[in-house]
Amino acid sequence: MAERNGRTVRDLRRGNRTAVLQKLYFDGPLSRFELGPATGLSSGSVSNVVADLVADGLVEEAGSVDSDGGRPRTLLRVAPDSGQMIGVDVGETRVRVELFDLALTELARTERRLAPQGYDAEVIAGHVRDGIAEVLRAGRAAPERLLGVGVGVPGIVEHTPDQGAVVHGQTIGWDAVPLERLLRSASQLADEIPYFIDNGAKTLGQAEMWFGAGRGARNAVVVLFGSGVGACVVTPEVENGRAVEWGHLTVRVRGRRCRCGAPGCLEAYAGAESLLARWREAGGRPPEGLDEETALTAMLAAAYPAGGAEADPVALGVLEETAEYLGAGLSDLINLFQPERILIGGWAGLQLGARFLPAVRRHATTYALRHPADKVTIDLGRLGPDAVTVGAAILPLADFFASGGRRPEPVTEDRLPAWRAALRQRAPR
Repeated sequence: MAERNGRTVRDLRRGNRTAVLQKLYFDGPLSRFELGPATGLSSGSVSNVVADLVADGLVEEAGSVDSDGGRPRTLLRVAPDSGQMIGVDVGETRVRVELFDLALTELARTERRLAPQGYDAEVIAGHVRDGIAEVLRAGRAAPERLLGVGVGVPGIVEHTPDQGAVVHGQTIGWDAVPLERLLRSASQLADEIPYFIDNGAKTLGQAEMWFGAGRGARNAVVVLFGSGVGACVVTPEVENGRAVEWGHLTVRVRGRRCRCGAPGCLEAYAGAESLLARWREAGGRPPEGLDEETALTAMLAAAYPAGGAEADPVALGVLEETAEYLGAGLSDLINLFQPERILIGGWAGLQLGARFLPAVRRHATTYALRHPADKVTIDLGRLGPDAVTVGAAILPLADFFASGGRRPEPVTEDRLPAWRAALRQRAPR
């Protein structure tokens, strides 16, 4: 039976379950009495929904609180072990795979380091498949509890009806790579387990907005600073975040050639890969045979030596110049989007950390318009190196909310609006 607005009774029940699950997840534990005004549902509807969720094993008791003159009220919470999600970070130096419970507590993890320029799509897909199998074994996962696999990737993601998620990653040599199809081939996961593939900067932004330094903000930009640079913009108009190819803004006409092929991109000056290359080009001596992350650590040690040793002027000069390029790039984001907050994450951003931040802030406000610059704060993200995998795991978690806690089924076009609405959920300040 359908209502006049086109919603069926089934839709209404699913929406009520979604409302209760999300409220308990972000604000719980709560009593049935508190859930009514918090969700806008009647006391009878709350009782029915809670009874269903408890029967399904999704909600459990979490103690009690005294009431005003009456019996103690039972508190409820989402049962952490009632679901599991896998988050995958396909980075440019490694592939990281983590298994989480419903409360996003890590149950197992594995990593596969990548050789320089080792971005063969078949190899990457093999790393992801093997990593998924490994964390499922190590975490003693229950197949019936797995809600889905979220994957953050470098590049633009396009969803097609015949091949699923297709990745355009020009900087790593991926041209319309059918990643979802590659992951499903030879996979041990059941066909109904959904894959959610999105840009890594966007999954980083999703994690920081739900659980990190973006909590409570309506306008924010989250920057992924790794081998290259990218950003996720969250505004009231784009509430579930939009990845922007910020690293490919032109910051210098006829400048250094970016790995995308264009001259003068921000990434040609501010990404860790180009930062190390510029150190070498300026006459520095980066240690040979080291991976990118270890080499950047060595560069920082050379520029800022401990114990009063003399700094390497070449390394220091390149880092200071990079801070200015990053600040100028952030000024573009400030002028274009006028965010409340800019958050910097990614492995290189975390390595450069607080030492780098004051100079970046100074240059950003110098290059930006005064009014929006006065209103923005620029800080580091709070979730550390696992932020992309946490954000990737949020993608199946949001689908779980959107479905009212129902078990996984293949993602179809008619389910996407509810999933996107669930992603827009904000944790309180």
